[in-house]
Amino acid sequence: MTAAPPQVLLAHHLKTLKLPTFLREYEKVAGECAREGVDHPRYLLRLAELELIDRERRLVERRIRDARFPAVKSLDIFDFTAMPSLNKPLVLELARCEFVVARDNIIVLGNSGTGKTHIALALGLAACQRGFSVTFVTAAGLVRQLQEARDERRLLRLQQNLAAAKLLIIDELGYVPLSQTGAELLFEVFSQRHERSSTIVTSNLPFEEWTSVFGSERLTGALLDRLTHHVHILEMNGDSYRLKHSKAQRRRQLAQDAGLAVDPDTGEILDT
Repeated sequence: MTAAPPQVLLAHHLKTLKLPTFLREYEKVAGECAREGVDHPRYLLRLAELELIDRERRLVERRIRDARFPAVKSLDIFDFTAMPSLNKPLVLELARCEFVVARDNIIVLGNSGTGKTHIALALGLAACQRGFSVTFVTAAGLVRQLQEARDERRLLRLQQNLAAAKLLIIDELGYVPLSQTGAELLFEVFSQRHERSSTIVTSNLPFEEWTSVFGSERLTGALLDRLTHHVHILEMNGDSYRLKHSKAQRRRQLAQDAGLAVDPDTGEILDT
């Protein structure tokens, strides 16, 4: 039998070894190295570096998919000037994700529309990019999952999956009051993560009103005791971030329809 060409065997071996970037780039990099007079070790080094870079990119993409973010948002597109009550230096420091290593929590408080979810998503994205597993869920959605898992006798597995996430983001706590069972199940999630992993919670309610969500002062006190043991609090009280930008967009559209020049950021009509 005729031996298979080297390229065929090489492609087979690289696929078996799960080195897709090697397979895709080795001929092009070989040509570049030949023209530059690069020796074999440096040729292999270039390929290995490309493989590592591409592998890390794929891992980040997988962590982002697994997080189940409703949208991928970064701090680069957040307008800090629209929310002066937010501690920007602290947010940027938290984006380094040392709080995940320290197993600290973050609580983001503020009225509706101020960008709490955006901040939580941006910190979650930063955690994914730095190699941490992240899970995003709304408080109401999480309670529903817990109750369904309990009814179907798979609660322990769900609790283990939630506990395994290095960062759990629970969004919109306080928008929907919880039943006694739901409150107890959610409390158990916080208890299992206490001093083991980090949790980010966003809420439209100040702490003194959390009892209206959990229905029990005892349960609320025990929850806050665990959640605020090692915590960074971000306050985002002010005019609705979404409403402000919606109004600016509407002003831009009206001015453009009238043939007027407008500021791209504020939507204000410019002097002509």
